[in-house]
Amino acid sequence: MKVIGVNGSPRKKWNTATLLAKALEGAASQGAHTESFHLYDLNYKGCVSCFACKTKGGKSYGRCASRMISPDPEESGRR
Repeated sequence: MKVIGVNGSPRKKWNTATLLAKALEGAASQGAHTESFHLYDLNYKGCVSCFACKTKGGKSYGRCASRMISPDPEESGRR
């Protein structure tokens, strides 16, 4: 199993990041492969409501955060 943690807070070492790290630690202890990302490290504009994720076979071709984290739509949860 793969578990991806996404920190949307601008603070990389404060409460949200700490809780996220602990959750990923727990998942890893159960055998999951884990990765974490800080949205403030990525250059993206967020969803622009183009509906490509819903109308083009479930694949978004824009610069949404999920595509930047994993360029493969199947890996980023878009199906």
